[in-house]
Amino acid sequence: MTYGAEVADAQRRSARIANRILKGVKPAAIPVERATKTELVVNQRTAKTLGVAIPGSVLRRANRVIE
Repeated sequence: MTYGAEVADAQRRSARIANRILKGVKPAAIPVERATKTELVVNQRTAKTLGVAIPGSVLRRANRVIE
């Protein structure tokens, strides 16, 4: 399992920052941004291989389940 920043959101933020740098803004002048969207991903295949049972309540809350 992993719980963290949504990858697509992080990529969009990175693209916006790169665009500002390419337009001439100094990197030191760009404020640090924190992730605002998070996601829970469960790799059920690996859990089964390791003999770990993931509760149904966790699977229902997951944004993505890897079968």
